[in-house]
Amino acid sequence: MASLRDLGLSEYESRTYQALLDEAPATAKELSTSSEVPMGRIYDVLNGLEGNGLVRSQAASRPKKYIAVEPDTALDRLVEARKRELDQQAERYEAVAADLVDDLDAANPVDGQFWTAAVGPEETIDLLLERLSAADEEIHHAAGIPSPQVDLSDVGLRVLEAFEAALDRGVTVSALVDDELVDTVSDDLRMAYATRLGDHENYASRRSAAIDGTFILIDGEEVCIEVPNPLDSGEAFAMIDFKDAAFADDVHTVFEEQWEDSEPLDFRAAPR
Repeated sequence: MASLRDLGLSEYESRTYQALLDEAPATAKELSTSSEVPMGRIYDVLNGLEGNGLVRSQAASRPKKYIAVEPDTALDRLVEARKRELDQQAERYEAVAADLVDDLDAANPVDGQFWTAAVGPEETIDLLLERLSAADEEIHHAAGIPSPQVDLSDVGLRVLEAFEAALDRGVTVSALVDDELVDTVSDDLRMAYATRLGDHENYASRRSAAIDGTFILIDGEEVCIEVPNPLDSGEAFAMIDFKDAAFADDVHTVFEEQWEDSEPLDFRAAPR
């Protein structure tokens, strides 16, 4: 069951505020009795509640009397205070992460072959976005028709944001998009790509009818390949992240051949 303690109040503060709702105005002595908060603590508790805007006092009276702020207002103030605390905590975490990023950078690249896999539509997208965020030099992305399990608008926007972040890091991005996919996406998403990426000097996109599947080549040495469900080729089953220089070279060759045979993509143009 929810309580005021869930919004940051102490047990004594919660009991005192609730006692004030039942009998107000009240003196500190009266509140100590009704809330069962020790007299030695009641003034500190009331000062804390007043400082948080949950209690008002009548300083001119002797003894001093207190009244509770209306519950709707009090709850709003507690929620806002918790939001500010969360924002401050998030800023502290971001600052710590910024300090640590250089210290935690991998000192040496992985030698030889290494692969890992993610199974399931959401896990597949998470792996794709993770590897896009790891690119330091270049991204070659071949985007085929996604499976029906994928929310095209949501995933398209997340990939757009990953491309934007990569371009901000100085990464070159080349996107080769399936003709049918270009004509399927919403006008809003198409315009988002056009306005946010289209004029960037390190971004280029082309469209092709020859794309079979989805893959990304990262920094010329790592490949993520979407694997279809063997029982239903229309559904995504997994994504394999494969790090192997020779295989990456082969993928790069295939990408360049398809790139040469494709045509420039203008996201501002209407679907064909």
